[in-house]
Amino acid sequence: MTTPLRLGIAGLGTVGAGVVKIVQGHGDLLAARTGRRIEIAAVSARTRNKDRGVDLSAYAWEDDPVALARRDDVDLFVELVGGSDGPAKAAVEAALDEGKPVVTANKAMLALHGQDLAERAEASGAALRFEAAVAGGIPCVKALTEGLAGNAVTRVMGVMNGTCNYILTRMESSGLPYADIFEEANGLGYLEADPTLDVGGIDAGHKLAILSAIAFGTQVDFDGVQLQGIERVSIDDIHRARDMGYRIKLLGVAARTESGIEQSMRPTLVPENSPLGQLEGGANMVVIEGDAVGQIVLQGPGAGEGPTASAVMADVADIARGLVPLPFGRPAGTLARAIRANAATACAHYLRLTLKDEPGALARVATVLGQHGVSIDRMRQYDHAAGDAPVLIVTHPCPPSDLAGALGGVMDTGVVSGEPVALQIQNT
Repeated sequence: MTTPLRLGIAGLGTVGAGVVKIVQGHGDLLAARTGRRIEIAAVSARTRNKDRGVDLSAYAWEDDPVALARRDDVDLFVELVGGSDGPAKAAVEAALDEGKPVVTANKAMLALHGQDLAERAEASGAALRFEAAVAGGIPCVKALTEGLAGNAVTRVMGVMNGTCNYILTRMESSGLPYADIFEEANGLGYLEADPTLDVGGIDAGHKLAILSAIAFGTQVDFDGVQLQGIERVSIDDIHRARDMGYRIKLLGVAARTESGIEQSMRPTLVPENSPLGQLEGGANMVVIEGDAVGQIVLQGPGAGEGPTASAVMADVADIARGLVPLPFGRPAGTLARAIRANAATACAHYLRLTLKDEPGALARVATVLGQHGVSIDRMRQYDHAAGDAPVLIVTHPCPPSDLAGALGGVMDTGVVSGEPVALQIQNT
């Protein structure tokens, strides 16, 4: 095809500006790789007269992203506005209803409305691509839908929020508590305007729900993701876990079990010598397990101008080549509602207890754990003062429900001071 592919870009923040830079700087390269020139026809953003570090003077301007999506000179709509509803969703729907392909980085919109948008796209024959919505520059959507198409995927897991990984690794390296590193990350501009989206696990949960839908052929089920943020992770837990050979990560796990799909995003211990355990700073990592390929590990920058814009342009390039893959790897009408697992998979756990300095206190705790079917794998007791004795326990794998019952029984013994800390362990 000799006619250019004309883009309409809504949203000119960090990622939008990065997309403009790639189109302007790599025009010849993109044309050589796709067989078609890629140009920008028009743009839209909240504020027009703002220095974004790129020259926008050659492009038409629209205040309304819906109007941008409907322009006759826009062949492909790029949505980088963000937000699960509002102008972003309205503009994407307008483009799809007119049969125009859409590329988006909007994980919240896909996590909540992915099924409807996929059905709209397929009804009009338009492409809906969203590589940039999950793990920044890591091509994990393409890996699932294309590279691993011959596999029955059994599990997807990973670290999918670079801000949380930065906070946890920085706490470990600096010895500073969560509150201090949170403020540091905020000062560096790492946190969303609503920090809960990051530290509460919501942002990463959106990404996990999208990958889970692709991996297991279900409709996106964000409500089925068990969420727990990193706000309560203490510097003591980070140091104690390291003493036992583990590191704490905000880890997402989606797995197909006999009773249904299990999805969780929570602080989790992983072996320090594992790929996930060695992940530092703001990087992301996605681990995919398939019956034919075994386990593959994808690692890279999970956010930022260049990596996310790179993912956007990968989708744009595919559309320029004439590729119209199904959004979730199979027809939207065949995507079943996700059946949520009725019981969590058994796993090992890390427990931190503070015992009163009483004869037989530890024995009483061990007895109660055993009565509830929780077996101790390893245990470590630290020097104590003022009558309190910190104790760490690593259990053998057990159902989380059994552990919850055991901890209730432990509290009833009267030998524990404060609330116990319990974190799952994934021996990846």
